Amino acid sequence: MSYYIEKQDYRNLGQSNLLISPITLGTMTFGEQNTEAEAFLQLDWAISHGINFIDTAEMYPVPPKENTFTATEIIIGNWLKKQKRDDIVLATKAAGPRRSLHWIRNGPKAFDEQNFRAALEGSLKRLQTDYIDLYQLHWPERNVPMFGQYKFDPSDEMEGSKLKEWVSINEQLEALAKLVQEGKIKYIGISNEQSWGVMEFIRIAREKNLPLIASVQNCYNLINRGLEFGMTEIFYREKIGFLAYSPLAFGHLTGKYLKNIDEKGRVTLFKGFAQRYDKPNVFPAVRAYEALALKHDMTLTEMALAFVYHQWFVTSTIIGATSVDQLKENIEAFKRRLPQELLDDIERIHLTHMNPAP
Repeated sequence: MSYYIEKQDYRNLGQSNLLISPITLGTMTFGEQNTEAEAFLQLDWAISHGINFIDTAEMYPVPPKENTFTATEIIIGNWLKKQKRDDIVLATKAAGPRRSLHWIRNGPKAFDEQNFRAALEGSLKRLQTDYIDLYQLHWPERNVPMFGQYKFDPSDEMEGSKLKEWVSINEQLEALAKLVQEGKIKYIGISNEQSWGVMEFIRIAREKNLPLIASVQNCYNLINRGLEFGMTEIFYREKIGFLAYSPLAFGHLTGKYLKNIDEKGRVTLFKGFAQRYDKPNVFPAVRAYEALALKHDMTLTEMALAFVYHQWFVTSTIIGATSVDQLKENIEAFKRRLPQELLDDIERIHLTHMNPAP
C-alpha cells in the first residue's frame, strides 16, 4: 500500500492559518518534461495520498523559455477547475527583474504595484481561481547572490557610474498589502532570499503594519545546507515557515549521475541550467553520502529525502517528479526516521564536504 500523509502531520505555515502537508507537490516539469495528462496523474495521485499543497510559478516550466512560459499554470488551472478549491492550498510566484526574461511583462521591470498586479492577474486567469493562498516573490529584486552564485558583490550595485535602482522592500510590501486587502492573496512569501532581506521584510511589516511574510522558500539538501548559518535562527525566533526546494539536488542525490554522467535528467537535458551543482566537490560528497546510505540498507534517494523531511525547521518539502512512480518513491521516504548513528555520520561527511553546491 502506498504511503498516505495523515492530517495529523499537517503544519501551520509560519504565523498564517494555512494548514499544509509536510510534502508539497512541485510542478516545474509540467509543460516541459510532462504533458498535461501526465501532470493530471501526478496531481490526482498526490491529492489522493494526503498532499494538499501545490507550488507553481508564472515563469514555469523550467528552464524558462519564451515558448513555454505560463504553461505550468495553465495545466494546473485546467485541473483545479474540477477540484474543490478550498481543499487545495495553492502557491505561485511572481518573477522579478535581473534575469533577462524579456518575455515576462517586457522584463519584468520591477516588483512595483503595476508589475505585481499584472503578474497576479495573469496567474489568477491561468489558474482559473479568484485567489492565491500563498503569493511569493520568486527571487529578490535587489542585487544578491542566487541560483548557484555564493558571494555578494557590491560592484553589481552599479550600472556604469550610477547605482542601479530597485523598488524598496517597503514599497513592495505596500503593493502586496493592497492585493491582500482586495482578497486576491491570502498570504505572502519570499524565495531565494538572504538573511538581511528576510529580516527587512519582517521589520518593515511590523513597523508599518503591513503583511508579514508567512514563509521563505529556499534550496536545502545534503549538499546545500547554507541556510543553517543564521537563517534557521530567524525561522525559529520570528516564527517563519520554511519551504525546502531541491531536496534531491536536481537528481544528484539519487546517485544516478555517479553511475552515468550522461544519465537522462534535468542536468543533462538542459545544459547550463544546473550551475549550482556544477562544482568540483559535488561528486565526492555524493559518493560519500551514497556509501553511507548503502551501509544503512537505504537508497541515497530515501536517505536524502528523509534527512530534509524531518529537520525541525522545515515546514514542508517541495518534491518534483516526472512520473507517478517517482512521486510514490519520494512520498514513501517520509515514513523513514533516520537513527542518530546515521545522523552523526551525515554530520561527519558534512564537515568534510561542507556545502559543495551553494
